[in-house]
Amino acid sequence: MRELVYTGFMSLDGVVDSPGGGPGEEHRGGGWVAHDFLPEAFALKGEELADTTALLFGRRSYELFAPVWRESDDHASYKDLPKYVLSTTLPDDALVDGWGPTTILRSDDDVAELKKTEGGGIFIHGSAEVARRLSDAGLIDRYNLLVFPVLLGAGKSVFSTTDRDKHQLRLRESQAYKNGVVKMIYEVVR
Repeated sequence: MRELVYTGFMSLDGVVDSPGGGPGEEHRGGGWVAHDFLPEAFALKGEELADTTALLFGRRSYELFAPVWRESDDHASYKDLPKYVLSTTLPDDALVDGWGPTTILRSDDDVAELKKTEGGGIFIHGSAEVARRLSDAGLIDRYNLLVFPVLLGAGKSVFSTTDRDKHQLRLRESQAYKNGVVKMIYEVVR
């Protein structure tokens, strides 16, 4: 079974909204990852590439990332990877040309079926609503988080507030950096 991994930047109070602060990111505190930049604190993003065999997005994250990442040298290694968009509303003709094969998934069951296929890790970037939904459905296997020493008070979170059964996590790896950023990799215990 393929592993489904949520990867993201998070504030200490759990907000994943608008870390870069660029176009399409609307949080009033957007751009909070620019905090005392240390390359080693972002090394996780490069390390993930060895495990990434596909990308999964929600509709809004896909519409925001696809046209930018397609042209970005920083994201060139993603260009030819298979991409999946979990959306009930995105029409097939809205897919971005020139950014590798992209498939629209219409349900959580479609994601569960994708996980049963051959291949390696499927990584979710952005897409907080999709991550909450797939976590509630028991489909997320791992969280790769870079936690920043900032409190934003409000914004999108990857974690659900739905009353549900407990999801136990096991810490696989952690690292604190001198700028206060903490890398935390958690596996979901099944």
